[in-house]
Amino acid sequence: MSKRSPLASPPARFLLPALLVLALGGCQTTGIEDITGALGGKSETAGKADSKPDMDALRERYRAKPGDPNVALEYGTALRTTGQSAQAVAVMEQAVLNNSSNKALLAGYGRALADSGNFQQAFDVLSRAHTPEDPDWRILSAQGAVLDQLGRNEEAQQYYATALKIVPDEPQVLSNLGLSYMLQNNLPRAEETLRRAYGRNANDSRVRANLALVVGLQGKQAEAETIVKGDLPPDQAAAKVTALRQLLAKKQQRADK
Repeated sequence: MSKRSPLASPPARFLLPALLVLALGGCQTTGIEDITGALGGKSETAGKADSKPDMDALRERYRAKPGDPNVALEYGTALRTTGQSAQAVAVMEQAVLNNSSNKALLAGYGRALADSGNFQQAFDVLSRAHTPEDPDWRILSAQGAVLDQLGRNEEAQQYYATALKIVPDEPQVLSNLGLSYMLQNNLPRAEETLRRAYGRNANDSRVRANLALVVGLQGKQAEAETIVKGDLPPDQAAAKVTALRQLLAKKQQRADK
């Protein structure tokens, strides 16, 4: 039976949702894939006011064709990206009831469940969204991220390893794997893995944020701040540095208790 470190215990789960503040400056509502990069599909502009006309149009399309799986998937995904996770779950659940073998809908439903914190159910649904004969690395990585949320880090790492066999050195998967090691308090291995992800895609704000966090947790705050700034404009860089400092301070406060 594997040991779980203090960092991986439920009270330390604040680290995962807090990553979004660091990665995206708090400009949108998060889902699990924004925390770890597992699922993709959200942009840094999601959730802003200019998305409302699109939401209105999608809502009308869904009301006109509630049984259309493609419309339901598009509307449910839009609900997720605007932080309406409960509504997204309701839309996706109904669509899956009517289209139980639709892999894309199952994947979307699993994502929505993860957003809502229903991690075990999310894992079970995501498991139905692909097959061993036709694995999807994004879903494998998402399953790993859900397992990490459940504190099952070693199992999560097996899913990441399988995903990396399909897409070697994929930065999104490496970023998830690095966070998994962090949750086990294996910070050197987390840093090594996240530096690999950073080397593959230094422009991904989530990868930068995750690496900066792990570096900062090891007391190298100046380097962490340099990493998180990247090539951002001064105001955005300052906001991310502030978020990093606050996150590290919270971690220290919990460690001192």
